This record gives sequence, structure tokens and C-alpha cells, in this order.
Amino acid sequence: MLNINSSEPLVSVIIPTYNRPEYLKQAINSAINQTYQNLEIIVSDNCSSENPQALIESFQDSRIKFWRHEKNIGMLANQFHGFKLATGKYVASLHDDDMWNEDFLSKLVPNLEANPDLILAFCDQYIIDGDSKINVAATENNTRSYKRDQITPGVHKNFTQIGLIDKSIPTAAACVIRNGVLNWDNIPSEVDGMWDLYLTYLCCISGYGVYYVPEKLTKYREHEQTDTMLSGSRNVQAKIRKGKSEIFCYQTFMEDQRLQEFKSYFKTKWLEANTTLGIGLLRDQKITDARRYFWQTLSEQKFNLRTLAALIISFIPANLTNKIWKISI
Repeated sequence: MLNINSSEPLVSVIIPTYNRPEYLKQAINSAINQTYQNLEIIVSDNCSSENPQALIESFQDSRIKFWRHEKNIGMLANQFHGFKLATGKYVASLHDDDMWNEDFLSKLVPNLEANPDLILAFCDQYIIDGDSKINVAATENNTRSYKRDQITPGVHKNFTQIGLIDKSIPTAAACVIRNGVLNWDNIPSEVDGMWDLYLTYLCCISGYGVYYVPEKLTKYREHEQTDTMLSGSRNVQAKIRKGKSEIFCYQTFMEDQRLQEFKSYFKTKWLEANTTLGIGLLRDQKITDARRYFWQTLSEQKFNLRTLAALIISFIPANLTNKIWKISI
């Protein structure tokens, strides 16, 4: 796993991409400009309409390995195809629309080298817009919302609280993982867009610890086409996908005997996911299916205003519900 020209361990940078050539160029630039130089940069293209091969070749960097799928295999499969190709001692995911500060790897990797009982190192992140400008307010809100401002720098042995409850660890965007501990084939397809949360779960139950560096060393882009923005908007299929993947994840967490301390929290999130899926199905005119999820939630939780409102809407004639959907629930 070592490059013969370097005493530093090899780090595999995984960049899954699909139809974002301009952003991809920025992402790759941020990888090749790392002060930590012993890298392999794996770009896995999910059959983009515009083949990015020419863009890749324009960098003239032998560390870049390009793979193009002949057909679209889905976001999850493309992401983990990159992980499976990795030969480095460590792996780091870099979305094709995100960027790293040049010292991202140099500040995270040494902490893993010094502590072989740690599975990952992570940091804080900036939030940028579609034009790559830092959104100061969104950045501060992100740090507070995920409670990274409350995490003690350094080693954390038991990190279920910060990993699965506070969701402080940006596994997909600001994290370096020790390769060889997790089996990349053990990621069920049902996790879909919640793969990063599920990956955090696998790390939590691995018996290893984590290391936190309290610096903003990556730039996470928020724009209209991210899954987060789509699932929170009126994009019906994105909301359905989000609901299904969250139901699967939280069901798994609830049933894990090692995590019983947090079972009530996971059940609450599981019920919320049932409502999210129900709303998506309702917007997709699958009314009977939607009601099943609403009733499931209410039977377990007795009263939930969001769920109750959605259930009531399901009995309103379709020609009137379009006006109601303008108010997000």
C-alpha cells in the first residue's frame, strides 16, 4: 500500500461523478493540489451523457485512475465501485461537486497513523453555493446543527452519540477512513442515498474509535440538484427514496442489540421516515399506500401533527391538494 517514492501511506481518493464536468474539474483540482501527495485518485463515471475522459486526461496526472460505466448503475453502486477499486491504506470520499482545502489530508491522515485503533478521522466543513462561494451563515448553522462546535478535539472511543444521533461525522464529505476494516460488499442496496449514515453505523459497531480535527478543511456544496435539496423540495421521487432508505437504516439500528441505549431515538426517526415516505407517495398519487404509512406512524406514536395533517390531506379531492402542497409539511 505504499508508493515506492514515498514513506507516506497511500490514500485512495474516491470521486464518483455524473454529469457535472465543471464541478468535477474543481473537485479533482482540490485533490491533486493536496500537500499530502501520495494519492491514487479514482474517478468513477456513472455513464454521464458527456464523457469526462478528455477532462480527466487534461490533468496529465498519473495518479488519476478513470473508470466509465457503460450504463447507469445508480448512485450507490457507483460510489462503492470506487471504494472497491481502492488500494490505499486509507480512503476518502470526495463528491464531484465538493472540494477540499489543500491541507485536508495532511491534517487528518497522521492522526490515523499515530492511532491504529481508530477507524476514521473527520473535520468540520464550509458550506458553499453553486458558484463556489462560502455561505458564512449556512456554514455556522451547519456546524451548530451537527454539534461539531461541542465535540472535544482528538480521540473518541465510543462515538455512537456523535455519529448516529448528532450526525456530526460527514462520512461522505469530510472524513478519512482506514481501508480494510469494513467490507465494501456489505452495504445493502436499500440504504441508497443514506449510505453515509449507514457507513457511520458500521464504523460505530466496528470496535474502533475516531479522531476529530476541529477545523473547516472541506467545502460542501449546496445547490438545487443535491439529494438533500431535492428531498426537501417538491421532488416526489427524491422524497420517496429518502423515506425508504431512512426506514431501512433506522429499522436496522433499532434491531441492533449493541445500540439498545438509543432505541427510542431510532424509533422516533423511523416513524418520521414512515411519514416522509407517506407524503412522497401521496404526492405521487399513491393514496392507499401513503395512508398505510400514516396509519403505521399514528398507531405507534398516537399523535403527530405532521402525520395527522398528511393523513387528512389524503382524503381531500386531488384537484384541491395541489394548493395545499404549496405549504410544506
